Amino acid sequence: MSQWIYFFDLCGTAVFALSGALAAGKHRMDPFGVIVLASVTAIGGGSIRDVLLGTTPVFWITNHTYLIVILATVIACLILVRKPHKLPSITLPVADALGLALFTIIGAQKALLLGHSGMIAVVMGLITGVGGGIIRDVLCRQVPMVLRTEIYATASIVGGICYTLCLASGVNSMTSMFLAMFSTLIIRLSAIRWHLSLPAFDLKTKRH
Repeated sequence: MSQWIYFFDLCGTAVFALSGALAAGKHRMDPFGVIVLASVTAIGGGSIRDVLLGTTPVFWITNHTYLIVILATVIACLILVRKPHKLPSITLPVADALGLALFTIIGAQKALLLGHSGMIAVVMGLITGVGGGIIRDVLCRQVPMVLRTEIYATASIVGGICYTLCLASGVNSMTSMFLAMFSTLIIRLSAIRWHLSLPAFDLKTKRH
């Protein structure tokens, strides 16, 4: 089981690194900028999670495979995607949605392994899933996706709750993971496709 968790973690790292690299290409950054943006997107959320959980040094310092995956993803992106502006506009949001689904479950699973409650597991899943994207968007001088009205963080929260409830109900770990990842992904992709959003909190004074 731990091998599958590790595999999904590396997959999430590659997907989020791709998301960061595509965002860098969209903003016409140089190769160093691409590496920086891909790195913070891929390992930013997990780094914050590990610091909060007290598991230091953080995961990518003790296991350099994550950095190798990021570098390989960036190189492949620079070689294969020569003109990012000609990619379908849906590419970046879909890559980000895949990363969100993968990292949400990884974060929740790590918190549970350390003996924390289901509530903390959901929060850690959320931080792992959205942390890197927040750093990426801030560096790109954009309002972070998680702070926009389109459903994003909610998808991560639902996935984390689904995962913890499935485990508490006696569902085996692998099935719980796939159900939680699917629920996160389907909610996020539906929000992208149909522009679904939560009601905005509007304090604007009504004009008389």
